[in-house]
Amino acid sequence: MITQATPGSQDSYRDSISTISQEGKRAWIYPKKPSGRYYKARTIVAWILLTLLFSGPFITYNGRPLMLFNILERKFIIFGVSFWPQDFFLFVLAMLTFFVFIILFTVVFGRIWCGWACPQTIFMEMVFRKIEYLIEGDSNQQKKLDSAPWEFQKAWRKLLKHLIFFTLSFIIANLFLAYIIGVQELKLLVTDGPGKHIGGFISLVVFTGVFYGVYSRFREQACLVVCPYGRLQGVLLDRNSTVIAYDYLRGEPRGKVTKGAERTSGDCIDCKNCVHVCPTGIDIRNGTQLECVNCTACIDACDDVMDKVGFPKGLIRYTSENNIINKVKFRWTTRIISYCVVFVIMITTLITLLATRSDIETTILRTPGQLFQQEADGRISNLYNIQIVNKTFKDIPVSFKIDDMEGEIRFAGKPLQVIKSEEVSEATFFLILPREKVHKLKTKIKLELISNGEEIDEVTTNFLGPTN
Repeated sequence: MITQATPGSQDSYRDSISTISQEGKRAWIYPKKPSGRYYKARTIVAWILLTLLFSGPFITYNGRPLMLFNILERKFIIFGVSFWPQDFFLFVLAMLTFFVFIILFTVVFGRIWCGWACPQTIFMEMVFRKIEYLIEGDSNQQKKLDSAPWEFQKAWRKLLKHLIFFTLSFIIANLFLAYIIGVQELKLLVTDGPGKHIGGFISLVVFTGVFYGVYSRFREQACLVVCPYGRLQGVLLDRNSTVIAYDYLRGEPRGKVTKGAERTSGDCIDCKNCVHVCPTGIDIRNGTQLECVNCTACIDACDDVMDKVGFPKGLIRYTSENNIINKVKFRWTTRIISYCVVFVIMITTLITLLATRSDIETTILRTPGQLFQQEADGRISNLYNIQIVNKTFKDIPVSFKIDDMEGEIRFAGKPLQVIKSEEVSEATFFLILPREKVHKLKTKIKLELISNGEEIDEVTTNFLGPTN
């Protein structure tokens, strides 16, 4: 990790985090309300992402949700395409591809995801924190309120804030539950009452409690303690990665601005505004740190001060260590090229598999413990179990055909004629072949699944027969 300390600074920040006091207790962070061009841009991005997030469960395609992540039933719908447990290998490949993309993205752009698109950051900084500023005021007012005795002014503000926080947590919990069980099931939970849907009700209570606890109390600790991404940056970032960094060559040594006096120090006037606005309480001037989520609040704060004192902006900016020291612009390194090659191979493989993915998944197995049987007319029969998964949202009429061989398929019970949408159909059937077609212990047989005159799937199995 890039942890370049400024000349003459203390390195104690390396041994402790800003949210823990010397006594080992939680040090509550009171970040100053941010403002500036980056904050405005982040606000626009946040509202766009929040709109997409809250509208997601209600957008349908062919009568089905556009996005559904039903972990309990192991069924997923992503952009209108249904995925079943049989497609788990695609899910694993997609996750691996996503992780490689995150690695590549972090190597080049640092933790821009954390500051601009992470749901934790968006909800905390763009929703809950703004409500807190509105009710309790800016950082100094919040400190004063927390240290004040429990009188009416403090009580009603705290009560109002936590009521709103709890209500928002309940709404978010319903939203996430809608992504898991679907909007229709969520409506049934509301209309039928929790007694008939105890599992859904417990999930709703747990989600609400978790979200309320995170946004009212746990806050930045979710990024520092729980999320592994911040710790991964220690091995992902290098001196060419674009991060939010303090230009210590330009800023040091620090010194106050004195009217009429010749400036002998660097551009940093040690106002500590970059520290006051940081939602994780770090001093960015110490270098890139695990706690930094690249939220750009320090950039806006520093640029505002630079404007006021008449110095150029960009003392804190998006840059790389090489750019600060050697004025080297971004360049393609062997490491980045290697990640790109791996990512292209994986995404190409994933797209190919998705494009060739069958809407029907057919599995045929010989019934355990059963050998071949000889029919009254001399033909040989084997007993099979068949399972067909219909991954589409429509019923599919089917029939069966033995490929390139004379024979008969006789169902034991009701034959499979229609595979219902989003269902798994099972049946048992006898495969009967003429005696002269069976010349060895195991004969390869290919069965075709036909729908509306077209082959939609095929499966190969072994047919057991006598050897003489």
